[in-house]
Amino acid sequence: MNDDLDPEAVASALLSSIGLLVRRARQVPLVGGLTMPERSALSQLDRTGPTTSSALARDAQITAQAMGATLGALRTRGLVERRPDPDDGRRVVLSVTDAGRQALRNKRNERAELLARALTSGAFTPTELEQLAAAAPLLQRLAQTI
Repeated sequence: MNDDLDPEAVASALLSSIGLLVRRARQVPLVGGLTMPERSALSQLDRTGPTTSSALARDAQITAQAMGATLGALRTRGLVERRPDPDDGRRVVLSVTDAGRQALRNKRNERAELLARALTSGAFTPTELEQLAAAAPLLQRLAQTI
């Protein structure tokens, strides 16, 4: 390792630049109309599988009312469905519909296309594109190491 590299300075630079990239990518309005809370709830539900609204609210650290409003909007659009809990018929569990999974895929694809357009805009040299391509698996490994 290069003795001139300060791991704390590298960490700080990475957090700053990656944070800015993520914030900018999330701020650009995309077709599809999922709000940030809707996208977060839908992604969380997709990852965890069928669960209750209160469990989703607890995991997201928001009020049950806020989660209920978000899930209501997702249900109205057919992205989430309610079913009786197979273990306790008094409770209701929510799950992502096929349309909800497609909306998540579309959103991810749109974000990737947004980045691809930025990468091919002429702002990056071929060498810089190679460096970014080489950095991607390293950043993934770094995230998995945390």
